[in-house]
Amino acid sequence: MQLHSSLSLLLVLSVLGTPAWSQDARVRLRLLQTTDLHTSALNYDYYRDAVDDTLGLSKVATLIRQARAEARNHLLIDTGDLLQGNPLGDYIARVKGLREGQVHAMHTAMNLLAYDAAVVGNHEFNFGLPFLDTALKGAKFPSLAANVYLPDGKTHRFTPYVILERRVTDEAGREHVLKVGVIGFTPPQIMQWDKGHLEGRVMTKDIVATAEALVPEVRAKGADIVVLAGHTGLGTDQVKSGEMAENAGWALTKVPGVNAVLTGHQHLTFPGQFRDLAGADPEKGTVNGVAVSMPGFWGSHLGVLDLDLVRNDKGWSVAQSTAAIRPIYRFDQNRRRVPTVDNAPDIVAAVTPIHEETLRYIRAPFGKLAAPIYSYFALVQDDPAIQIVSEAQLWYAKRALQGTPHAALPVLSAAAPFKAGGRGGAEYYTDVPQGDIAIKNASDLYLYPNTVQMVKVNGAGVQEWLEMSAGQFKQVDPSRTEPQDVVENSFPTFNFDVIDGVTYEIDVTQPRRYDNDGKLVNPNARRIKGLSFQGKPIDPQQEFVVVTNNYRASGGGRFPGLDGKNVILQSPDENRQALIDYITEMKTVNPSADKNWKFARVGKPVTLQFESSPRAEALLGVNPALSKLGDGQNGFVRYGLKLD
Repeated sequence: MQLHSSLSLLLVLSVLGTPAWSQDARVRLRLLQTTDLHTSALNYDYYRDAVDDTLGLSKVATLIRQARAEARNHLLIDTGDLLQGNPLGDYIARVKGLREGQVHAMHTAMNLLAYDAAVVGNHEFNFGLPFLDTALKGAKFPSLAANVYLPDGKTHRFTPYVILERRVTDEAGREHVLKVGVIGFTPPQIMQWDKGHLEGRVMTKDIVATAEALVPEVRAKGADIVVLAGHTGLGTDQVKSGEMAENAGWALTKVPGVNAVLTGHQHLTFPGQFRDLAGADPEKGTVNGVAVSMPGFWGSHLGVLDLDLVRNDKGWSVAQSTAAIRPIYRFDQNRRRVPTVDNAPDIVAAVTPIHEETLRYIRAPFGKLAAPIYSYFALVQDDPAIQIVSEAQLWYAKRALQGTPHAALPVLSAAAPFKAGGRGGAEYYTDVPQGDIAIKNASDLYLYPNTVQMVKVNGAGVQEWLEMSAGQFKQVDPSRTEPQDVVENSFPTFNFDVIDGVTYEIDVTQPRRYDNDGKLVNPNARRIKGLSFQGKPIDPQQEFVVVTNNYRASGGGRFPGLDGKNVILQSPDENRQALIDYITEMKTVNPSADKNWKFARVGKPVTLQFESSPRAEALLGVNPALSKLGDGQNGFVRYGLKLD
């Protein structure tokens, strides 16, 4: 009897003394993600100077708080491109400035939302490292970029990762300490895109190779769960480690020891898009069995990833995971965007003072337009919104080249439509009425804080430049009589360069010569026809100066022959400022397109079909070659251009 009592006592003591961590436990961890906010702190479109309920961290904040209320355990992470993207960001960086001790408007809002971590996106570098360093000091959370190093290639320039130690509650109500490793990445192409700010100051390494090296390190330091947070797109299953890929999300899901991947940069959605991606499960929100999120841009969506964690005496593992995105608006039966949530009042109150300063700044006029400027048809005909930028660049370049060895060379100008629908939606177009032009309109015409650069190319190089640009279009069949889609939506509109100073036609019955990544895929294809300079066929050997921006000149878009090696002038001035200065000096400008390019006729009545804003219909009277074909999707309208 005494022996039995002793055994019973030992058994009781054994059970009472068993620590919670050694018992099986189930914890649901919710990861919340924002990305590509681009200084959209509020639901306001500064280009239209109007409220816009399709964007804004003030809207997403409401979703964040709702999602937190549904889950016991949660983390909030942003995957980059916070500090640039609209006139609010430009005003803070270029006009007002940011002094030591001041907090950027985006960080003010994010601090109120208690973010756990953020990633340094590529656009964070647009205003230079000193501004970025000052801005990051105002964040009450770590800002991560594991693949950015000092020039020695050994020392991280930013915090590479953080191990967040959090108390979590399991399904039985017991508390545990969970260590979540978060590693951040930015596109290695920042060395091209912001060469003037970064060359000699930092260097970058491959995203995937960096992840492969750091995940074991983070695990060895005690991380129970590892999250890869990248300002990088999903890419494809062809991306391999060491390739310096811009969009490496798919490859990150294959890194051993990874439990979730947060992506961005592409301004797309997952789950939602990428339905045909290898290994993707759009219903569960996983890629290769790993939860993945990409929640749009400008605060259009919130990413919600739920990881069901199981712990036993061997540690934590993910039993099941799902990902979803929650929108801040929906479409009603009339294709109108209807908000699904209200603004968070505290976010609005915190950002309103700098917002009102920005409004005063953008509303100040500095010149007059003799005709309206709009980009509704920028992808199918020569366009006034591109024309005025080209004219300003030519005006700037001819002055800047005076007294240089290149002053005698003919100057061409390359410019692209920044706001031409596409992923930005049916309202994402430039529309500036005749009359006074204000700062807000200049920002509308030239969206990014790029700087003016000039490259030297020959006539053959101009031809290849335009062949790459013509990848904007699908190949059409001249034997078909029904309308055919002509715009290749996967091709970014900011890579559709129109080169002024030459004339040419684009034959869309031919296959494209280059793919979206600049790879020569059809060596015998030629879409650019009749390329001429001063009324004569262009001489392949004649040298030209082409004025463009730092993004294109340094290799952005992977255009053939443009890798930064043929840059002859790097200006500290922004293209947008050149535009403002040009209009200021001219006082009144007439932005009418000079029609230096058009589609080549094909000898048969072919109708090219494309989508644009419903507002474009009012302009059909002054564009007789165009017609309305019917309603499109997501608020767009289908239009046609007939080639006789």
